[in-house]
Parts: sequence; C-alpha cells; structure tokens
Amino acid sequence: MNVKATRSTDLEWTSLDKDGKEWFSSSISLYDFSATETTDEELSKKLKNILKGAVRLNCEFLDKWNAFKIETKLEFPRDWGLGSSSTLIHLIAQWADIEPLELYFKVENGSGYDVAAAGAKTPIIYWSTDDEISYTPITFKPGFKDKLFFVHLNKKVKSEDAIKKYLTAVKDKKTFVQKVDDITDAIAEVSQLDQFTALLEEHENLVAHHTGFIPVKKDLFSDYKHTIKSLGAWGGDFILAIAPGGLEEAKAYFNSKGYTTIVPYQDMVL
Repeated sequence: MNVKATRSTDLEWTSLDKDGKEWFSSSISLYDFSATETTDEELSKKLKNILKGAVRLNCEFLDKWNAFKIETKLEFPRDWGLGSSSTLIHLIAQWADIEPLELYFKVENGSGYDVAAAGAKTPIIYWSTDDEISYTPITFKPGFKDKLFFVHLNKKVKSEDAIKKYLTAVKDKKTFVQKVDDITDAIAEVSQLDQFTALLEEHENLVAHHTGFIPVKKDLFSDYKHTIKSLGAWGGDFILAIAPGGLEEAKAYFNSKGYTTIVPYQDMVL
C-alpha cells in the first residue's frame, strides 16, 4: 500500500489488480469517511468501517485533515481471496500506528488469524480463546513440499459468512479444540509424507464429525487416490492436495475436473 500526501480535500483511494488494472476507486470524505464518489458502494462501506475503527483506536490518525492518495495493488488474481481483506486491515493499522489485531476485532468477528498471518515473516501457529490470542512463529520446511499443491476451486467464498456457519455448527467445542491443538502440534513436527497425510485426514474427519460438514474430497473429488484437505473456514477458495507424483500428476487429475489453477506449495507459502 502506497500513501502520499496531497492538497486535495478527500482521501483518494485506488486499488489495482496484479496486472496494474484499476478495479476499485473512491473519493472518501475526511469528515466521516463516507464515499463522495465510488465504483463499489459495498466496498466503500467496508473501507469506511475500517477507517473509523482506526480513528477510534488512535484519535490522532487523520486528525490534521490532511488528504492522501492511497494505492493498493494485489499480487495475485482477485478471485483467489487469500485473506486480502485482512491484509488491508493490517496495512491500514500500520498506517494508523495501531495494533492490527485490535483493529480487526473492532470491525470483524472472525478469528483474526489472517491478520496475524499478513504481518508474519514465517509460518505461525495461532491460538484464539475467549481469554487470549497469541501466535508463535515456527519453522516448517518439510522435505516433501514438492508433493503439496494448492488448487483453486473456481469460486470466491465470503469469509465472514463461512466463519459464522462454522462457529454455529461446531459441537462439543472443548474436546474439539483440544484435539485440533494436538493435531496442529504434531503437524509442526512431522518429517514424513505418510505421517503428514494421516494427520491431515484425521483433522478433516474431526471437523466433519463435529460440524456435520462434508469433506471436500468426498464432495468433489471422491475418485482422487490421495489426500485432499479443506482450507479456510471449510469451503474456502483453495484446497491442499497431496500429489506424490508431483505437479504433472496434480495437473492431470485436477485439469480433467475443470480446475486449472494449481499452485505448488513452495510458490505460495513463506
């Protein structure tokens, strides 16, 4: 996100896609952060909410009535998702000199994981309970990473809606959370592909049992020979697919099903 001071009376916001093409623009009043001009009313309302949240956390943010020109640019296709809304919150928090997670919980109701990940330099393990939130950087560089692939499901999921559905569905949360913690700790230490896939399948089955959700492999890819893991709030934009035969095996199967966006693990993950 690039921020430049201007002599205008408004905030001038422009968002570019990965090819540099404008996909959103808005003139934003410094008085109440409402849009005086916009190409997307819904997105402008979301931006207004974030900016107002930032001011509530830091009353000196934008208090001089100085105008700015703000430009953001995606590094990937818009329909990939990848926590881009949470990344925006993280960037505005940095600009406002406030804690990103505080701003997130002012304006959203999810776990906050995507915001923590937006500022991370390494993989993290993230905990969120009623009493505290914490995250720990870890090293995770499995020797089998060339067998792991992210496959885009050709749809964009609205995260907040998925999270509400997920939280409502979970039964026996205390037992569920403890088992998820145990699986997560084991995954962080795993060294063999067969151990990794067994843990992913255990997690997938655990979530299915406690929520009643249908695992993505059973729903869409029942004839696939290897492990597939749901991501996001179950039903996210991407899945994680294990392909022991590498990229060619992954392409051969998923392309035949109409899924052409296949990203190797090492190209996606820190």
